[in-house]
Amino acid sequence: MILFPAIDIKNGKCVRLTQGDYNQETIYSSSPADMAAKWEKKGAEYLHVVDLDGAKTGTAANQDIISRITGDVSIPVQIGGGIRSMETVEKYIEAGVSRVIIGTAAINDRDFLMKAVSTCDDKIAVSIDARNGYVATNGWTETSRVNAADLVKELEALGVNTVIYTDILKDGMLKGPNFGELQTINNATSINVIASGGVTTKEDICKLKNQNLYGAIIGKALYDGTLSFEEALEGEANAG
Repeated sequence: MILFPAIDIKNGKCVRLTQGDYNQETIYSSSPADMAAKWEKKGAEYLHVVDLDGAKTGTAANQDIISRITGDVSIPVQIGGGIRSMETVEKYIEAGVSRVIIGTAAINDRDFLMKAVSTCDDKIAVSIDARNGYVATNGWTETSRVNAADLVKELEALGVNTVIYTDILKDGMLKGPNFGELQTINNATSINVIASGGVTTKEDICKLKNQNLYGAIIGKALYDGTLSFEEALEGEANAG
């Protein structure tokens, strides 16, 4: 299972939000690129970067910073937040991003999603951000009537290879992931499922690996010292 340290960018800084609330922000670094280098040095094999400004506005607001990250590290980087056009997808891929994550547009613009998948194949992933099992859009500010498990099945039929599933009510709360919902999502599909939201302990990581998930994103627990990345790697290695 791949462990993805999360780097969330807002106003050019590395931050964390609580339950996706833009008014509940903690700043952890003024340099997201330095943070990326730190996680690589600690043994990360993949980085998960989110442009929070982009998620809210629908534009690639922090593209220059993300380009610097991909230039500074040798490990792959996946990016999400505000990706709603082929132009943005192509710019990120040209900048060295390994995987581009489509969120809101996967719900609201299916033609764009289909074009992105057909053009870029496994360089495209879809972020499914859910509240009580239903998909949230527009930087988590709106909840749709789309059932998350049903959406995963649709995405697989469209040729999507990877989904990132975030339980918003767990995100930033340091109380563990929603294991039941993650198992439901993983059982509903044969594509890669990356867990996000609430990953806090070595035990959480062991359980996610034993659920046969492809990956897990770790955010707040790393930044506030609840879990070190060395401990996270240990938890992944000792699963089974």
